[in-house]
Amino acid sequence: MPVSTPATQTLDLLTIPYRVFEHLHPPVSLEQAARERGQTPGQIIRSILFRYEKENFFLTLVAGPGQISWRKLRADLGLSRLSMATGAEVLAVTGYPVGTVSPLGLLRPIRILADVSIFKPGEISLGSGVRGVAIIMKSADLQQALGNIETGQFC
Repeated sequence: MPVSTPATQTLDLLTIPYRVFEHLHPPVSLEQAARERGQTPGQIIRSILFRYEKENFFLTLVAGPGQISWRKLRADLGLSRLSMATGAEVLAVTGYPVGTVSPLGLLRPIRILADVSIFKPGEISLGSGVRGVAIIMKSADLQQALGNIETGQFC
């Protein structure tokens, strides 16, 4: 039975091509996920939700092994404090459990900050909303699906 999630439904509505990759068992590392998908770790896009002030959130997109620079994020956004969202907040804000988050098909509009490195590989993979299942697509198609988002160097 094909996997259908808000992320894949969004791509279907936009008529953007993609394919679904189902791991035999949920991967335990970025390297394992990349290897099983026939990709490098830099082709896997991680979606990380941050909270600032009281109830404000933004989603960052970074390439696999990249480490977000909290200093750069705070400086770029003009914030003195921010924190990673809790698992409960991630689910409530995105509609996806931690480890499955996609920037597509979110429950509500949210500010998205993408590190420019995510668009360098020709093909990328990202969360589908289901553990052990990834969406594989061209990075240019992801950029089209995301529309007008903020990009920068956040790693």
